[in-house]
Amino acid sequence: MRNSKIQIILTLLFSFSIQAEDNSNKEEEKKWDVNNPPGETTLATIKTTTGTWMNLDVSPDGKTIAFDLLGDIYTMPIGGGKATNITNSMAWDMQPRFSPNGKQLAFTTDQGGGDNIWTMNTDGSEQKQVTKEEFRLLNQPAWSPDGEYIIAR
Repeated sequence: MRNSKIQIILTLLFSFSIQAEDNSNKEEEKKWDVNNPPGETTLATIKTTTGTWMNLDVSPDGKTIAFDLLGDIYTMPIGGGKATNITNSMAWDMQPRFSPNGKQLAFTTDQGGGDNIWTMNTDGSEQKQVTKEEFRLLNQPAWSPDGEYIIAR
């Protein structure tokens, strides 16, 4: 009787461990990679002269604006002209903020899987991840006056 109870317990424990391992593999397969979405992609050209719910910042010298539109960040002369897409990625990039010296932008992106703060040069080059939150989402970057720190909430 005692041996049969032990066999039943061991069988149950073994079956639960197999089931738990099987579920973890399914969870890995379901993870979404914003930089590599599954399926076919289609390029859609959107031309617009207006926008709403946009974040905008003016460079310290007052000559350039940076703004987000439909998940990309653009720069353009403050007096008007052609906007240049400086991120152009699969990620959702938003909330650009010029550094005090005007050479960099801090911005929010979901490039790493969740909203985090990154920096880049004003031409879009040298993108660097600043925060690496997985649970809390960080938004609205702001530079300290000396440009040494970035504050986000």
